[in-house]
Amino acid sequence: MEQAQERNGADGGRDPAVPGPQSRETGTALELLVHGVGGTTPAEMLDDPRTVRVTGDHVAAVFRRTEDADAESRPEDYRGRPVPEAYVWCNLTSGNGTRALWLLLLPFMVVNLAHWMRPPAHGRIRTVRLYGLLVRLTGLTLTVLLVAAACEVAIDLVAWQCAGTRACAERHSWLGFLSPVMPDGGWWSPPGRRLALAAAVPAALTGLLWYLSLRTWRAYESQQPMERAADPEDDLGRTALNRPGFWYGRRLVARLRAAHTAAGLLTVAAAVGVPAARFDRAPGGSALLDTLGRLLEAALIAGAIAAVGVTCRRGRSENRLDRALDRRVVRLLPLAALALLVLALVYGGWSRPGWTSAGRLPGDMTFGGITLVQGLLVTALGAVAHTLHRARPAPRAAVRGLGGPAVAMLACALGGVMSGGVAQRVSDWLDGTGTSLDGPPVLLTWQASVIPPLLLVVLLICAVLARRTWRLARAERDEVEREHPGETGDPARTRRIATVRAMAALTDRGPLVVAAVSTVTLLLGAAALVGALTTGQVPADATRGTYAVVHGAARTAQALGSWLIGFGFILFVTWGRRAYKDASARRTIGILWDVGTFWPRAAHPFAPPCYAERAVPDLTWRMATWTRVTGGRLVISGHSQGSVLAAAATWQLAPSARRRVALLTYGSPLERLYGRWFPAHFGPDALGALHRDVDCWRNLYRRTDPIGGPVRLPGDCGPAVDREPLKDPLTYGRTDLHPLPAPILGHSDYQADPAFAEERRRLLARLRPEVPAPRHTGRTPPPVPGADGARGGC
Repeated sequence: MEQAQERNGADGGRDPAVPGPQSRETGTALELLVHGVGGTTPAEMLDDPRTVRVTGDHVAAVFRRTEDADAESRPEDYRGRPVPEAYVWCNLTSGNGTRALWLLLLPFMVVNLAHWMRPPAHGRIRTVRLYGLLVRLTGLTLTVLLVAAACEVAIDLVAWQCAGTRACAERHSWLGFLSPVMPDGGWWSPPGRRLALAAAVPAALTGLLWYLSLRTWRAYESQQPMERAADPEDDLGRTALNRPGFWYGRRLVARLRAAHTAAGLLTVAAAVGVPAARFDRAPGGSALLDTLGRLLEAALIAGAIAAVGVTCRRGRSENRLDRALDRRVVRLLPLAALALLVLALVYGGWSRPGWTSAGRLPGDMTFGGITLVQGLLVTALGAVAHTLHRARPAPRAAVRGLGGPAVAMLACALGGVMSGGVAQRVSDWLDGTGTSLDGPPVLLTWQASVIPPLLLVVLLICAVLARRTWRLARAERDEVEREHPGETGDPARTRRIATVRAMAALTDRGPLVVAAVSTVTLLLGAAALVGALTTGQVPADATRGTYAVVHGAARTAQALGSWLIGFGFILFVTWGRRAYKDASARRTIGILWDVGTFWPRAAHPFAPPCYAERAVPDLTWRMATWTRVTGGRLVISGHSQGSVLAAAATWQLAPSARRRVALLTYGSPLERLYGRWFPAHFGPDALGALHRDVDCWRNLYRRTDPIGGPVRLPGDCGPAVDREPLKDPLTYGRTDLHPLPAPILGHSDYQADPAFAEERRRLLARLRPEVPAPRHTGRTPPPVPGADGARGGC
């Protein structure tokens, strides 16, 4: 950066990367490189160790080679070759160590993905809004579930059961000041005060979620995109990604954050106030406290209704850049919930002679109610998605349009496993003998017991996929040999190439796996809920007296489920701790966020932030200023996830600017993953419109690539965009040019293939600075001089 500033000083203090009045139209070509998942360095992207940051900050920036820092002032040096720039955005998802905390937000991220997976719909505004409403309500139940699990651990297991039991309190001396049966028990030993003190843990968790959401909201959602009005040339029905306000969800996230924070605080207030109110309602209780308890419960119900009502409102405008905030809702709702929490703590901590802690707090109804509501919401979401898909079928949509409900079901299951796992582990740790405590609610034990059958189903699916992959690999061997006629066969190399191809094809089986696992999860979850509510006992006790094989299976499932949850909990903590300390591990986890946090937080405000709300405006500003100020040609070159960012940024340009941009994608999941899982935004209509809007688009892929694939546009547009699959490896055997065996590249290093440079050269030849390239008129346009046979209508 300092070297770039020195060059700028030599040019009279002008930054050549920042457009200004002194810039002039040069017609210079620009190649804007965008990396994919996992990130990379500017030196690797530009193939030069000497790079400078020309615009941006330490989070996301555009880099050039040092020798290209002032390229705009020397256009004569760049005739026949583009100026390469690299946009590096990996720190948005794998920056400092605090990103390891995002692992706690995994269920929230998954349910947020379900919001964007709806089938395409035209003219069905109410149905689309109902779909979004159901997903937002599902997200709200996940927040309540997480906070309720924290209440179960801190309030029920620790403060109520362990501190109130002599054997457990003696084993954990740090609980002595809370225990009424220990000599050092004091002012905090009454049950209500114990509950009020323990409520600090779930309340702090809610506060932490609020803080993380607010901090990331300021850093991500508050990044304003380029100001522009909706253009009449844009068909807003093809995709929402071309709407001016799509990447500016500040208002909706603020509303949802207020609602979810209030819901969390109200959950803590209910965990403290409801047990006290039940005691006061019993015969012999205080009439005054009974009245106050009823008023508190009514206020909690009113607060819950308000939180649900705020969640039901959309609060998002995509057709314009909405800077307004619902300040009253954002401020007053959490403050009102906090006030109710304080009142509940005071009410619950009031002295009540004769109140003792015995058994467990009434948590079965809470967790059972959450599970039931989640099942009903997911079922209703499936019905709405099926209605949308049936009205306008998308042939390649994942799970026949039911990808969103299936993923929402997995988010609920993931939240249940995480919350139940924490409660189970803490209970086992507190109750070393397994006899002094009643433990967590029965439903959590039932849910842990269905994990082994679910894993068995997953193993069966994996076995089926392994067999199909093996058979496909055998078939691919003949195909590999036919592709290399006249070369000496190498059976081992042929097997490796065929196996890599077969393994890459597993990506296309993903919808089948998700559908099967989601369906089995829904059925097993329903069975666990019914078993817990009808028997009121854990599976091993509920099946006692039945057939020996049934009782044995129940005991095995219960023990194995508890062990698996404990192992998963330890693995989760270990992974998070390693990610906090190790930058390479944090970058590996960052790959998960690269894929999962592309979309705005439209369903859950506590999900990891949407990095695209920073990356897409960055790219849009860079492309718009370059094409407007220099009048030059621009090829945006995106690899993997970078191709998705490139497409999204191109959609944000004005239609006139899109015609001066060419798109080169390689290893791109635009159709293979995004087109199938997000058909409303990356379906055939949307990708076809993108192909018509830009000057030219070419896509490169390999059959060995497990992520990238063809765009598959219909008709003549397909070959115009997709090049034939690239060879991988570049050479089968040893040659004079490659005396050592060429590697199988798969998803990486597309620039190593000569086809990459060839397609880039053809795109630049089409993008003439004086006259835009011929648009699509239904006729075959004349060839472009110097394009070496490039498709005129690509």
